[in-house]
Amino acid sequence: LARWRQLDRLFAGRYRHGQFSNAEGRILDVACGTGRNFRYLPESSDVVGIDISADMLTHARDEHDRLGLDGGVRRMDAQALAFPADSFDTVISSFSTCTFPHPIAALREMERVCKPDGKILLLEHSRSDVAPLAWLQDRRAEAHYEKNGCRLNHEPLATVQHAELTIDDASTRLFGLVTAIDLTPR
Repeated sequence: LARWRQLDRLFAGRYRHGQFSNAEGRILDVACGTGRNFRYLPESSDVVGIDISADMLTHARDEHDRLGLDGGVRRMDAQALAFPADSFDTVISSFSTCTFPHPIAALREMERVCKPDGKILLLEHSRSDVAPLAWLQDRRAEAHYEKNGCRLNHEPLATVQHAELTIDDASTRLFGLVTAIDLTPR
């Protein structure tokens, strides 16, 4: 696990920092996994991390405590968040919409629990805009999904548009493999 964290920091750390370091207020980290986003949030943040995996949450809880964050972690399905509407100032999620069985439902739940003047910040992997890389992703997509539960050739902007969410800003990096998306709740 430690080796994967180091690789994640090298590969995705700068993207996580760029996307999440300005999160404000009470923050919900949807599909927080092992808590990899926590270190990139402002210090002393009030962060609630949710994930469906109890094993992942064990690590997320340790990371949350190590960083001294307020809030906590809870086991929860991203597609049916157990929070009232307008509960969070910022909702974040990274590299996760590709794993949800129903990503549209998860995105709509994120919007529901985010305050109307809040922000939803996503960081996703995506199908490359470089033809050889996209070809390779398409070729491996089915086997990768069966093994890892992740849609390798996911197109997060199309998913967000299909969910009818308002995109304020979107950018891609690393040959189109990483997409940052800023949303405003309706």
